[in-house]
Amino acid sequence: MTKYPASYIQYLVHFHGDRDYFECHEILEEYWKATDTNNKRSIWVALILLAVSTYHHRRKNFSGALRTLNKAMEIFSADRTAIRLLGIDPERLNVTLGKRKNRILNKIPYTSFQLPIIDAELKKLCLEECKQNGFTWGKTSEMDNLDLIHRHSARDRSEIISERIMALEARKNR
Repeated sequence: MTKYPASYIQYLVHFHGDRDYFECHEILEEYWKATDTNNKRSIWVALILLAVSTYHHRRKNFSGALRTLNKAMEIFSADRTAIRLLGIDPERLNVTLGKRKNRILNKIPYTSFQLPIIDAELKKLCLEECKQNGFTWGKTSEMDNLDLIHRHSARDRSEIISERIMALEARKNR
């Protein structure tokens, strides 16, 4: 039994293994909605925003990447204890994200990067899960894999559209 949620481990495996940042977002958003849904300042939201920023950066959407990275960094800087409890070094994370922000501001193309995991047990769990999924931990992103890079365009949005219509109708009926 691990002290880390399975969804978090899956997030890290995708972040560092197949570099599927869209999947990272999906996995943690589901977890966040199930555990801390009303907390927009949740550490889970920061990690979701980081994945979204990285996804945008890889697609050369520099404005989207910057906007979401700034939000993530704001949450991370407000809760360094939560970062440490997730087995990540908050100081090194801050440096890493500062470098990412600089790359985005200067419109320097995406490169793969690692989150500074400091918990050996967490890293071991992630490496094992990576192996089970057929991923290589730390492998660079496959920039010629257009399905991975443009993953959002292939998703089924019918549920999201339906929820938005229901919310709009509820607002009209108030």
